[in-house]
Amino acid sequence: MDTGFSEAVERALAAAPASANGVLVIRLPALRRNYRRAAEASLKAETAAVVKANAYGLGIQPVLTALQKETARTFFVATLDEALALRTFANDATIYTLNGLMPGTSAVYRDARLRPVLNSLAEVEEWSAYCREHEARLPAAIQFDTGMCRVGLEPEAADALAEKPELLQPFRPAVLMSHLVRADEPMHPLNEVQFKRFEAVTSLFPGIAKSLVNSAGCLLRRKYHLDLARPGIAIYGGNPQKVEPSQFEPVVWLFGRIVQVRHGEKGFTVGYGGTETLRRDSRIATVGVGYADGYFRGVSSSDAKPGAVGHIGEHALPLIGRVSMDLTTFDATDVPEALVHRGGFVELLGEKTTVDDLARHAGTIGYEVLTSLGRRYHRVYVDE
Repeated sequence: MDTGFSEAVERALAAAPASANGVLVIRLPALRRNYRRAAEASLKAETAAVVKANAYGLGIQPVLTALQKETARTFFVATLDEALALRTFANDATIYTLNGLMPGTSAVYRDARLRPVLNSLAEVEEWSAYCREHEARLPAAIQFDTGMCRVGLEPEAADALAEKPELLQPFRPAVLMSHLVRADEPMHPLNEVQFKRFEAVTSLFPGIAKSLVNSAGCLLRRKYHLDLARPGIAIYGGNPQKVEPSQFEPVVWLFGRIVQVRHGEKGFTVGYGGTETLRRDSRIATVGVGYADGYFRGVSSSDAKPGAVGHIGEHALPLIGRVSMDLTTFDATDVPEALVHRGGFVELLGEKTTVDDLARHAGTIGYEVLTSLGRRYHRVYVDE
């Protein structure tokens, strides 16, 4: 943490209301640098931004404002409701909904100037019929399934669509898409298999922009980048590939307030279930953050395995016992007493414990850590 940001964090914690048991600090310049890094890796492709799930839990409006200071002009969300909310403060943005066209929603897309990602032949037919009826050549994306087996036109549906060019005439196919399954493993052979499948299916529809890569895909070879990149997790500080160190910097810092400092005798157990026994007389810092705030129960510690680690400055505080709904206990025995006091803070996420570090302790992924960040946190957006 550099000096300028460290001072900004200190000011944020000092100014936090006394009622706040957790403070979430979002570093917007880091978010912008991560977007820039993804755009640079994508070379000549336009770089969109995936901002679904409330910008991966960070807050859609401040995130969008920050990204628009870069070159981001195209955004992807999951649902129509997300797209409508985004449109209220992003009047000029190009907005796509990844989950597709729900029956009877075409007029909503038209009125709000939104673009559905058409994921089936039925969706293509409905959008085409609406555009023909209203004599409006509206834009949309078409997604092809090249291996995810989740959404998108299957090969047979793609062939059927190619044989019915009249379905494409009433609307404007703006981009052809697919989604990589294992781009987080750069050398995995499925990346090449999917690229060839996508190359084959898009050859049936010449002259339309193509998009294949997500965050991890931005770091693959140049041929994968095509016309439009769609980074998501990398923008928010997660490591998109199973390669260390990450090429992207942390964006989120989470601090939990100490609600009590107490003594624990050697041989006593800590927390529900008595799963961890104190091996020495200990000073315990109880922090007012728990699994109701998205600090997962899975990061708990026990006699059998260590849990997550908090920090006060450079001092590590190992988690002890189970994470409960609203409280988590940390071993502060080795931290100078002056630094551990009621009303103070323990850093739970940041540079020392990244979202991916916490995810590994919980047996999950950084995406889930970010999108689970709780509503009870006092949020501070730092734009130093």
